[in-house]
Amino acid sequence: MPRYATIDVGTNSVLLLVADRQPDGRFQAVQERAEITRLGRGVDKSRRLSPEGMDATLQVLSDFATEARNLGAEAIAVSATSAARDAENGAEFLSAAKARAGVTVEIISGELEAQLSFTSAYTDFGRQASGPLVVVDIGGGSTEFIYGDAQGRVSFRHSFDVGSVRMTERYVHADPLTAEDRARVESHLRETFSSMPPCPPGAQLVGIAGTVTTLFAVQHAIDPYDSERVHGGTLTLVQLEALADKLCRLPLAERQKLPGLQPKRADVIPAGALILLEGLRALGLERCLVSDRGLRWGLLAHRFGVPHS
Repeated sequence: MPRYATIDVGTNSVLLLVADRQPDGRFQAVQERAEITRLGRGVDKSRRLSPEGMDATLQVLSDFATEARNLGAEAIAVSATSAARDAENGAEFLSAAKARAGVTVEIISGELEAQLSFTSAYTDFGRQASGPLVVVDIGGGSTEFIYGDAQGRVSFRHSFDVGSVRMTERYVHADPLTAEDRARVESHLRETFSSMPPCPPGAQLVGIAGTVTTLFAVQHAIDPYDSERVHGGTLTLVQLEALADKLCRLPLAERQKLPGLQPKRADVIPAGALILLEGLRALGLERCLVSDRGLRWGLLAHRFGVPHS
């Protein structure tokens, strides 16, 4: 069976997927890896990728590309999202990636990022859904919302410049968050999400990416992380409200000790929780399905899927 790899270079983390394409066109994962490198550190303010963020990301990118080749991947597709889109020196990162990792990185638009995230969620959950599917993909620098019907046709998609890293750097000034810090984050999110069209009646929400999977893992104290226990799980609005309160109230050193929470993500998870919480409130929904498969799976289908005749 043909084997391919995708690498998703995000604002906060880098994710690897190596998968075999089955005869029926579906993909079976061979290897999945994730490392937090914080490529987008400081980008919201400086509009530049920092040397530290670039170096850490390039090292992991090189390691992941080597691993994919050693596993027999015929081709590797690499995408970069919000931080690379926003940075004035994004081209410098692309050339360094070519030199150090031997890969071509494509900086994808927010609209394509949204489409790929929806493709991933629809593949796993859309075919079983009785009605519309809404997908939220919370990243470090941006958050995408996509509305689609039961047949997978998208009616709305948009990438908002709110993410866990961006909101933390912009509005969080104390440890733990003060009431004023939290109010600033929530106010900005409510204003941002108010531009979304009404949620389709009867819609099912699927949350994608590390913030959502981490919140589920913390809620259920899943440590070490187990994708099979996380994927397809549910977070309710009531659970999220309590979880957001807890994460905002705890100092960083205490958050780092929480089962299910990677220490490197602990500084930005309160803002991430508020993004998901305000997203549910804006949509008027009571629960969110959790997907452990994100953009890297959508990119795999987009680049290496069987063409439809």
